[in-house]
Amino acid sequence: MEVKTSLLDNMIGVGDMVLLEPLSEDSFIENLRNRFDHNEIYTYIGSVVISMNPYRALPIYTPEKVEEYRNRNFYELSPHIYALADEAYRSLRDQDKDQCILITGESGAGKTEASKLVMSYVAAVCGKGQEVNKVKEQLLQSNPVLEAFGNAKTVRNDNSSRFGKYMDIEFDFKGDPLGGVISNYLLEKSRVVKQPRGERNFHVFYQLLSGASEDTLKKLKLHRDFSKYNYLSLDSAAVNGLDDAANFRTVKNAMQIVGFMEDEVKSVLELVAAVLKLGNIEFKPESRCNGTDESRIKDKNDLKEMCELLGIEQSVLERAFSYRTVEAKQEKVSTTLNVAQAYYARDALAKNLYSRLFSWLVTRINESIKAQTKARHKVMGVLDIYGFEIFEDNSFEQFIINYCNEKLQQIFIELTLREEQEEYVREGIEWTNIEYFNNAIICDLIENHQNGILAMLDEECLRPGTVTDETFLDKLNTICAGHQHFESRHSKNSKFLTDHSLPHNCFRIQHYAGKVLYRAEGFVDKNNDLLYRDMSQAMYKAKHSLIKQLFPEGNPAKVNLKRPPTAGFQFKASVGTLMRNLLTKNPNYIRCIKPNDKKASHIFTDTLVCHQVRYLGLMENVRVRRAGYAFRQAYEACLERYKMLCKRTWPHWRGPAREGVEVLMVDLQVPADDFSYGRSKIFIRNPRTLFSLEERRRQCLQDLASLIQKIYRGWKCRSHFLLLKKSQIVVSAWYRRYAQQKKYQKIKSATTVVQSYTRGWQARKLLRELKYQKRCEEAVTTIAAFWHGTQARRELRRLKEEAGRKNAVALIWAYWQGLKVRRDYRKFFRANAGKKIYDFTIQRIMQKYFLGLKSTSPSMSPVDKSWPARPYRFLDGAHAELRKIFHHWRCKKFRSQFTEEKKAVYEEKLEASEIFKDKKALYPSSVSQPFRGDYLEITKNPKYQKLNSSVDAKVLLADVVNKINRANGKGTARIFLLTKKGVVLADQKTGQVKASVPLPDLASVSVSTQSDGFFALKLKEGSASAIKGDFLLSSERLIEIITKLHLTGAADSERLNIDISDEFLVQFNHDKVCVKFVQGAAKNGNGASCKRKNNRLLEVSVPTSA
Repeated sequence: MEVKTSLLDNMIGVGDMVLLEPLSEDSFIENLRNRFDHNEIYTYIGSVVISMNPYRALPIYTPEKVEEYRNRNFYELSPHIYALADEAYRSLRDQDKDQCILITGESGAGKTEASKLVMSYVAAVCGKGQEVNKVKEQLLQSNPVLEAFGNAKTVRNDNSSRFGKYMDIEFDFKGDPLGGVISNYLLEKSRVVKQPRGERNFHVFYQLLSGASEDTLKKLKLHRDFSKYNYLSLDSAAVNGLDDAANFRTVKNAMQIVGFMEDEVKSVLELVAAVLKLGNIEFKPESRCNGTDESRIKDKNDLKEMCELLGIEQSVLERAFSYRTVEAKQEKVSTTLNVAQAYYARDALAKNLYSRLFSWLVTRINESIKAQTKARHKVMGVLDIYGFEIFEDNSFEQFIINYCNEKLQQIFIELTLREEQEEYVREGIEWTNIEYFNNAIICDLIENHQNGILAMLDEECLRPGTVTDETFLDKLNTICAGHQHFESRHSKNSKFLTDHSLPHNCFRIQHYAGKVLYRAEGFVDKNNDLLYRDMSQAMYKAKHSLIKQLFPEGNPAKVNLKRPPTAGFQFKASVGTLMRNLLTKNPNYIRCIKPNDKKASHIFTDTLVCHQVRYLGLMENVRVRRAGYAFRQAYEACLERYKMLCKRTWPHWRGPAREGVEVLMVDLQVPADDFSYGRSKIFIRNPRTLFSLEERRRQCLQDLASLIQKIYRGWKCRSHFLLLKKSQIVVSAWYRRYAQQKKYQKIKSATTVVQSYTRGWQARKLLRELKYQKRCEEAVTTIAAFWHGTQARRELRRLKEEAGRKNAVALIWAYWQGLKVRRDYRKFFRANAGKKIYDFTIQRIMQKYFLGLKSTSPSMSPVDKSWPARPYRFLDGAHAELRKIFHHWRCKKFRSQFTEEKKAVYEEKLEASEIFKDKKALYPSSVSQPFRGDYLEITKNPKYQKLNSSVDAKVLLADVVNKINRANGKGTARIFLLTKKGVVLADQKTGQVKASVPLPDLASVSVSTQSDGFFALKLKEGSASAIKGDFLLSSERLIEIITKLHLTGAADSERLNIDISDEFLVQFNHDKVCVKFVQGAAKNGNGASCKRKNNRLLEVSVPTSA
């Protein structure tokens, strides 16, 4: 079940200032401080968000936070900028209401970051898709580009926006972004030529010098050293936490994503470089003969480089810095410029060049991010503009900025009151007029068409004659002296004559945020914002394509003698357009406040925050919201939050939510004057009533929590007891089972022992009986045996005595006969003794010889020619015969190990030896190389699949050879195939058959005696293959090719004739050419080379080292 939350839950301080009690400026500031100290940087005033700059990263912008605030009620969670962004987005998507988000605050308050957070949240919650993601990425990446060209480091902020920005983001009916339009207001172009101490020029100048490559800087004629450029402030060129080089790469990448072309980026950087070069142009005075002073450029090098960048003739721009042409009707008057006027013209050109470049960038970005479809779109506007500014020295810029804030305050009050009134009418509650300070009188003082300050300033600028800031101030003193919000020492109002806090050259306006003192000095010049026509025309003559777009008034064909509109007039028109645009949309407000001037976290300066609270009109906003009903809430949410305070509504109310709230209010005895019932909401007038309800709810929740804890603890204890009881029963059962098992095992063991003893006694008893019976039987047998033995021995002795008597006679006779024979044959034994001894000796020698051969016989290798020496000369014949027999036997054993393929290889090697040994110098190097045959793997290689299919016989050899051209002696690579039927030559690249020669058509093969690879295939005259003549080929594997050719021809019972000679004839078409081989030096490290000598001779040069 989803957990219901509220703004009032776990609240630090007061989350909504409308509920602050008591309401005062001190309590307001204290509430902000309390929340800021607890990292709560967002606070509401109704639907307005107050944002405090924390000056550090907080973990409150994660994707999880985005999902937490997605599709949630505005007051459902703690205050956050995501809540406002989600409310605006859902109103636009679901209710088809155009929205605008107004972000205001002084420099450093976090306006730019707030606008980024709003855009990133909308990008995260809207639809997905390739095209949608591209649009979102372009909208988000427009920020780095505009920040680089429109932001600068100030004493209050390291990334201060020096222009106002209003972006309209366009959505389709599904809420997916389609594009956007950006409007810029009042770029602080005076910063280009001069920056206050401790501040920098616009970021892009420093980013370009720090991050551009050396090649880019060389093309732009720039140096990395900031000190070489007068327009760059040196005391704060480096800023902690800003990496200008990395930011430059980010800006270039962002421009690419937004849609800038490479040449456009190049043109923009050239104009930025031109502005830097422009600041280095210096002038010196020079007197003319008529006594007038004119200016001259000191060093023309920077002028020359600037003119080269922009494609302007140097003389044209040099004249524009020295002369000014004034046209009146049909007359032209040319006057010289003194040094001060020349510097003014230079700075005016730099300011106009940069501001127009910035406007062009905005226009170019709009072209890329605008919606492509022309159908009606839903629009969400985001306004990021200067807050109210009150400095020690306030000039024209602060005047028109504060004028803009007066208009925004006016529309804020009007729209807030209108929103309140519409809600009251919608809910059926009586509307009562609310008293508030209406600043329309201040706006009228500034913008009135006749007597307004801007109108008088324009009138003074257009008036002929001497016009100064003093004349403008005199005019103000005359016309505005009676205005209650205008103060001056020279006005007719006597109470200011002695006001020493008001200088004579200043005037003071009492704005809604407080009194602001303006110095009149510079008002006229800044409002004029005059650029001499000569400068515009010089810029228009530039060959740079972008310059012509920036200065269209310089076109001589379109000369306009009307004075251009003043800066005040243009800004007033822009503000009017902006106000009309905002009035058509539903407003959402973000008020940004910076807690301190040190840009440090955890520091809260009361006076600074109080100053901002005043000029942002936040107290006035709270009073307007509290003038009617301070708090309102839907009946369902109210009943869900407070239903536990009444027994009739707790825990469930079955009827309509309004009736439940009515029952609740009656039961709580809330006074009827403190609330009202609307159609869908209850309105509570006093915050004390709400806090009383919250206190009762808090106490009730504590009671409910105690009750829940009591019930839970009781349930937990009962569950624990039942678990212990169940466990005790289980343990008892298991123990009783165990005890019975042990008892059973003990009885069983005792029974087994008794049984074993009994069986042992019975077995031993039986054994004794069997042994006694066996001994009795054995005794009888033994007695019988002894008796029979005695009888047998007696008979044996008798027989031995009888046999002894018979054998004695035979033995004596035998000895007698032996003696007689030895006497008769003694003489014959002595005569044959020598021959027998000789035969015996020879027999022993032969036996020893053969046994020796067994241990000294050579290895089984057929090439082993060793054989043991013979021991005696009479064994020569036998020794040689045995050696021959042993060699034949081991050769037979060696041959028996060969496979059929190996036998074929050795046969080929033997055949090659018979053909080429001692005849061809290339032969020795081929002996160690095995004959592989198919070197191209023609059957496996898909490249030669077609060629393989065209050959209808088995391929015996496939290799690449060079076919020699008789015209020039150069070789052409050909595939050489040898099959059982013939020879095929094919193209190496395409595999197309070029020639096919059957084996019967081959007459002979000719080769040289040297180490080259040339051979000629000679064809039989009259054969079909001999039409084009013989083939002269070259190959590193000549020995293998000729050997296989010879063997293949022999298999067909017709051996091929091999002619080995250093000079032979080859038939080419109808001519016979002599091929001659000579020895020479190697050329370029190559082998043999063929060269045509004449029509009848081809000479092959073979290196001597080959």
